[in-house]
Amino acid sequence: MTPSRRIPNINTTPLEIRPEFQFAISVDCVIFGYDDDVLKVLLIKCDLPEFKGKWSLLGDLLLPEEDLDAASYRVLRERTGLENVFLEQVHTFGDVKRHPSGRVVTTVYFSLLNVRDHQLKQLDNELHWHPVLEVTDMAFDHKKILDTCYKTLQKKVQEEPIIFNLMENKFSLRELQNIYEAILNIRLDRRNFRKKLFTTSLLTDLDEFEKDVPHRPGKLYSFNHERYAKIRRKTFVGIDF
Repeated sequence: MTPSRRIPNINTTPLEIRPEFQFAISVDCVIFGYDDDVLKVLLIKCDLPEFKGKWSLLGDLLLPEEDLDAASYRVLRERTGLENVFLEQVHTFGDVKRHPSGRVVTTVYFSLLNVRDHQLKQLDNELHWHPVLEVTDMAFDHKKILDTCYKTLQKKVQEEPIIFNLMENKFSLRELQNIYEAILNIRLDRRNFRKKLFTTSLLTDLDEFEKDVPHRPGKLYSFNHERYAKIRRKTFVGIDF
């Protein structure tokens, strides 16, 4: 009979002598922004010599008494000055050699906001917005993280009406379609797009038209929050484009 292997009790074994506990935990924030019909991401220049000149996401190590959510909001506040921005946890990345300084496991958060409504208050390390589709090589494994969050965003905008958080109180279907196309990176058929939107019953026709636009004025609509609150748990299954 093979003798059983005794597993150390992590609650009684001093952590400082356990090599498997010699690692760090961090958070990274993928902040997507929409501006001028383009989906962008907020990036900063990396300080580490190993990645000199490369762009990275906004991130930092957890403080000793800090939980993950608090750390993500601290990073966003300290690096950008932005506050009152909703962040959602997406995924944890733990490849052994993802950080040159040692073992670092990072939990990633993402957000989607309208660039025009959120003025950056910190511009250290050349912090600024980059078109998502133009981002190539990045520091660490941040391109992998960005790609993962981008796929998550594309899926999420078809499952939940989060895209309406980018819209003004009144918007045209042209503006709405432009945002969907920018995020999904596809061209949508105009008639099919409108048909699918109207089947959700989430738009309210305001019986108003655009003003001072260089094209034929389109009808204005608003997002029906009350309608969504009633149907989201029972019948709303998203908009599949």
